[in-house]
Amino acid sequence: MEYIINFTWDPEADVWIATSENIPGLVLESGSFDALLERTRFAVPELIELNNPSQHPIALTFKSERHERMIL
Repeated sequence: MEYIINFTWDPEADVWIATSENIPGLVLESGSFDALLERTRFAVPELIELNNPSQHPIALTFKSERHERMIL
């Protein structure tokens, strides 16, 4: 099964946030995109196992989004 993980930048908190509509309980944050990616890779299999133990193998798709305002 394929799971989609969304990484969104929160400029007020200055962190990346990882969430997923089809992985209950996935809410992680980090100031570093790479650190969040590693934390997510570690946490997702455990969350999937807790929520649906018969789902093997799994595929992960990571999507990131960051918006910035610039003053010219």
